[in-house]
Amino acid sequence: MPQLNPSPWFSIMIMSWLTFSLIIQPKMLSFIATNLPINKTPTPTKNNLWAWPWS
Repeated sequence: MPQLNPSPWFSIMIMSWLTFSLIIQPKMLSFIATNLPINKTPTPTKNNLWAWPWS
């Protein structure tokens, strides 16, 4: 079965992970988020009590 031979596929996997880790990921992480949650004011939550019929 040719799928069990790791020689061509292992090098392709290593090269793709290195490309992602060293080139693409730092470029993606350099973007600044435009909607930071720090700027939002927290809204208080209203807890509704449930009246259980068997209590």
